[in-house]
Amino acid sequence: MPSLTYLNLHGNDLTDTNLYNIPTNLEVLFLSGCGITKFPNILKILEKLEVIDMSNNRIKGKVPKWLWNLPRLTTVFVPNNSINSFEGPVEVLVHSSVKNLSLRRNCFEGEIPILPLSINFFAASKNRFSGSIPLSFCNYRSLTYLRLGYNNLTGPIPQCLSNLTLLNIRKNNLEGSIPDAFHMGASLRTLDVGHNRLTGKLPRSLLNCSSLEFLVADHNMIEDTFPFWLKALLNLQVLILSSNKFYGSISPPGQGSLGFPELRIFEIADNKFTGSLPPRYFVDWKASSLTMNEDGGLYMVHSGSIYEETSFYNIIDIIDLRYKGLSMEHQWALTLYATIDFSENRIEGQIPESIGLLKALISLNLSNNAFTGHIPLSFSNLRKLESLDLSSNQLSGTIPSGLGSLSFLAYINVSHNQLKGEIPQGTQITGQAKSSFEGNAGLCGLPLQETCFGTDAPPTQQPKEEDQEEEQVLNWKGVVIGYVLGVLLGLAIAQAIASYKSEWLVKIIGPNKRLSL
Repeated sequence: MPSLTYLNLHGNDLTDTNLYNIPTNLEVLFLSGCGITKFPNILKILEKLEVIDMSNNRIKGKVPKWLWNLPRLTTVFVPNNSINSFEGPVEVLVHSSVKNLSLRRNCFEGEIPILPLSINFFAASKNRFSGSIPLSFCNYRSLTYLRLGYNNLTGPIPQCLSNLTLLNIRKNNLEGSIPDAFHMGASLRTLDVGHNRLTGKLPRSLLNCSSLEFLVADHNMIEDTFPFWLKALLNLQVLILSSNKFYGSISPPGQGSLGFPELRIFEIADNKFTGSLPPRYFVDWKASSLTMNEDGGLYMVHSGSIYEETSFYNIIDIIDLRYKGLSMEHQWALTLYATIDFSENRIEGQIPESIGLLKALISLNLSNNAFTGHIPLSFSNLRKLESLDLSSNQLSGTIPSGLGSLSFLAYINVSHNQLKGEIPQGTQITGQAKSSFEGNAGLCGLPLQETCFGTDAPPTQQPKEEDQEEEQVLNWKGVVIGYVLGVLLGLAIAQAIASYKSEWLVKIIGPNKRLSL
């Protein structure tokens, strides 16, 4: 097939010796998931090759030097292998024509290599790269997407990285502050600097990034007030600021709604936020209009194609979520995944009923705060809710019976509050652990051992309330009848005795004598 230019052998069981006598005019070659252990020598003669995907194989050792000599090669994807370095000098890539390079999930060590000036997309997350982020990145005028998360990088974040569309440097040891150098009209859409050692404040120049959708800065030492000014970014969908040193009121000026219309994932846990949530706090959120698809799914399917690396518009690599009582990493968290986490702050006041408008909410965590008042009845409108944590607050009243009808609710925790009354009965609630309801002296019913009927007998063996009332009425009737009969009988006896005594006295003193007392 001398005219064949596109060949996809993805997912076949191939060996290095199987790959021979393939068309030399190939421009695109997919060899992902084939069990290959090294770079096939046949690639050397594919002078028209532009795209090669060898991800998810068993390749070890070094990337051969000859690969970079292919004159038209623009895209090389080798993630999920065991490659540890490049063959040749540190400048081996400089003169290649590569624009898109993915080295994710390998074993690369040492400093990040010098890349060709034509580079547009570079992904090297989950390796062992060390040292600082090279200043040579400032020379890559075409660089748009940069993923360096989960390495051992140190030092500051170069200011020139503010020109990117996607920057993910999560889980390194970077220091300093986030550069306040985002220019007007910046194309930034994703910024993830979570799990580093960053200090300072959130850069106000982020307001110039009108296309920003994902802002993740959790697990740092950023000290700032709540960024109400970010509501000017109308496309912001993910805001994660957990585990920092943020402080001050979370109540918006004017006590109105929060004002982030597109927000889906909102996490500010483990800070020092104070204040209360006004009644209209959750009004006008886009999450309130999301509905589940007819096929029952809110989750987008990950296609797995070679272009997944650059298709980031609806996904973000990995974020930390406190979900169903656990802190866990979620990969490929989606814009349709709606979650709120305000836990471990100092927020007080009532939980606003407007939270019931967030129809697509999957997870809600308000634990370890100072919320008071009743649990909103509007919770019963959250039909997609899977995880609800209201523990360690000062909530009072009863648990709304509507929570028992939420069929997706797999986890609920209302422990250590001031709740009372019977726990709503339903499959999703009675199947919870007892610890989810402990610390509420007034609660009773399953799954707690305390019953709501004063004895240990099951409810079905207790007399009905109507029967108890009827029995009480009958008992009172018996008392009244007995009392009346007793009085009449006593009067009759007394009359008989009096008559008998009168006759006896007449006989003794005579009928015409009077008794003087």
